[in-house]
Amino acid sequence: MGHEPAGVIHAVGAGVSPDLAAVGQRVIVHHYAGCTYCDACRSGWPQMCTTAPARVFGIDDHGAHAPFMRVPIASLVPLDDRLTFEAGAAIGCGTGTAWGALDRLGDVGGATIAVFGQGPVGLSATLLATARGARVVAIDPEPARRLQAERFGAIATIDPMSVSAAAAVRELTDGPGVSLALETSGSTAATADAIAALAPWGKLCLVGLGGEVQFKVFDYLRSQMTLLTSWTMSVVQLRRCAEFIARNNLPIGDLYSHRWRLDQIVDAYEEFDKQRAGKGVITFDGPST
Repeated sequence: MGHEPAGVIHAVGAGVSPDLAAVGQRVIVHHYAGCTYCDACRSGWPQMCTTAPARVFGIDDHGAHAPFMRVPIASLVPLDDRLTFEAGAAIGCGTGTAWGALDRLGDVGGATIAVFGQGPVGLSATLLATARGARVVAIDPEPARRLQAERFGAIATIDPMSVSAAAAVRELTDGPGVSLALETSGSTAATADAIAALAPWGKLCLVGLGGEVQFKVFDYLRSQMTLLTSWTMSVVQLRRCAEFIARNNLPIGDLYSHRWRLDQIVDAYEEFDKQRAGKGVITFDGPST
């Protein structure tokens, strides 16, 4: 296991140019590995490799819950000295996924965007979209998550268990709804609310897994809406996300609710199995040799 790695290069394989990877270099690992030569891999999308199913670190290949982890050089992205390893780990998947979804929606600057779900991905989207010039309305049933969304810059928050989220969004926008929406929770109900909250010509990007999208075409045909999906991010987007966060000194580390050492991994999994925590990070000080 170990899905979102960041660390220091301990050794490099034979034939690896020191210009590309050097011992001691701080890096984030893009957690996919493809063939490296198909069009998808060459464009930075190894998860969409057309030669063979992509390998996912922590699932198909060994992940970062160990003292050492072996990855191909194509998976590495430099970690700015201004960013902690904890920040790099968050950017490696959850926060990077939010960045990729915002890129799918296009230029968010000046727009009002509704972000459904304020877990780690949704909170990252709230923070990043705000920093990119958007006005964010954050929707989540958990008070603590709504409070964190406000700290990350949301102009308003909505509890979908107490009011109609779509109606509340339309009230906040004086009627028309939002031009952009992002669904991160994987809830079927949230997806329906997100569609209903869109203004004419609005765009909805779907990230959360587990839900279904259902609507009557007749009801929305004249809305001219666009529905998009977003699957994490390319290795290029990962680098750009990390650079943006470092340049703007964004508090990505505030996403974490729990921190453990590698030798506490059993405690970590037992706690997260209770499904009541936020985002956790596992730290390891490094090998003695």
